[in-house]
Amino acid sequence: MASLYKKEDSWVIEFYDGNGKRPKIRLGKMTKKAAETITSHVETIISCRLAGQSAFPSETSAWLGKLPDDTLLKLDKAGLVSFQRYTLGELWETFRKQKKGVKQSTLVVYDYVEHRLFSYFDRTTYLRRLSSEHFENWKTFLKTDYRSPRDNEPLSEATVAGSITKVKAVFNWAIKEKWITKDQDPLQGVGRGSFASRVEFREMTMDDYRLLLAFCPCQEWRVIIALARIGALRPGEILLLRWADIDWEKKRVRVTSPKTEHHEGKESRIVPLFWELRVELERLFQDASSEGKESVINRYRPGQNMGKPFSDIVKKAGLEPFLRPFDSMREIRATEIYYEYGAINESRWVGHSKKIAEKCYVKTLDSHIERAARQPDETVQVERLIAPFQESEIPLAQNPGRQASESACTELREKEKSLQFVGSVESLQVGATAHLPKRGLEPPPQVTETRT
Repeated sequence: MASLYKKEDSWVIEFYDGNGKRPKIRLGKMTKKAAETITSHVETIISCRLAGQSAFPSETSAWLGKLPDDTLLKLDKAGLVSFQRYTLGELWETFRKQKKGVKQSTLVVYDYVEHRLFSYFDRTTYLRRLSSEHFENWKTFLKTDYRSPRDNEPLSEATVAGSITKVKAVFNWAIKEKWITKDQDPLQGVGRGSFASRVEFREMTMDDYRLLLAFCPCQEWRVIIALARIGALRPGEILLLRWADIDWEKKRVRVTSPKTEHHEGKESRIVPLFWELRVELERLFQDASSEGKESVINRYRPGQNMGKPFSDIVKKAGLEPFLRPFDSMREIRATEIYYEYGAINESRWVGHSKKIAEKCYVKTLDSHIERAARQPDETVQVERLIAPFQESEIPLAQNPGRQASESACTELREKEKSLQFVGSVESLQVGATAHLPKRGLEPPPQVTETRT
């Protein structure tokens, strides 16, 4: 299919292209072994082309990815491969421009990921030069060396996982647009990690909640905290809440959820108008600042970060800072609803699947352990809890069920003892046993046969 020979100081590959032509590839100076390796992969590529296969074997794809540009260009001129010089920067910019019709918050997330990606990679890096090893090293860089430009803090494992997920989406688009083949995807085999945060959970108790309310600068902030801690709303849901969404008579709140609106039937959910939440909402509704307003919260616009003002309130209240405060409030409220109203209501009211609830939200609180380990009531004999009665130790008079059962068995045995058949066995007719009394597990009564 392909032949290798040496002409002057250069190795040459000559092959049949299936159209009656025999193109030549001048490799230049190299060892015979290197020239033979190229010839072997060229034969593989030709076989795939003649068979109508667009994808090459993984070994050949990996080999192409490591070829020098000049050699790859020679294969391109011979019609064997398509030499496209796309760079990582070109891919990201093109992907970002075609990302239309998505929320601004989603684009902001991609901007954050872009900063993390090009803090490690050069924008001029060719796509075919990238490998899974490069992205494994990038993942390690994000976990150990990268610092957030906002607060100079290391990234959480969940943030690293989200970054890898977004980059995978970019490369999936590149495969779809035929910038690279599936075999050339450098994210293959790169695990994203867990979205579950490993930050130690800190419970915001109701005492903490009431203390924070006391140090809020205005009624709007009291409502913001109540919606997060009592209603378990996300920050974006809080800022989208309207007075028309609150049904005072039926005691429920309709929550618009931007995070889940792309799922059918998940555009919104119904949350009970919990008493503690209703108190704060009524106060704000009756306040003069809410007159003529459509939105419940007007101090901030959707998309604004409320973390810094909340931290100021926590500091004034004399409490230790809460890491991920709005997530923490959702988690503790999800836990309370889960144990008080059940898993189904927790999933529907808080707005996530039961799988996500159990994996990321519902916690085992100290109060649960204390309640499970507390001393029983004084009316219960502790000794009997440790070494309970055996059934045989319980007197019949104190066990009515057992007494009735034994009485019935005794009566049945007495009746069976009085049954005595007189006559020959042969005189029994077929089907006669159908009229005999039904028996339990006791042995059948002895039948005495009288022969004449």
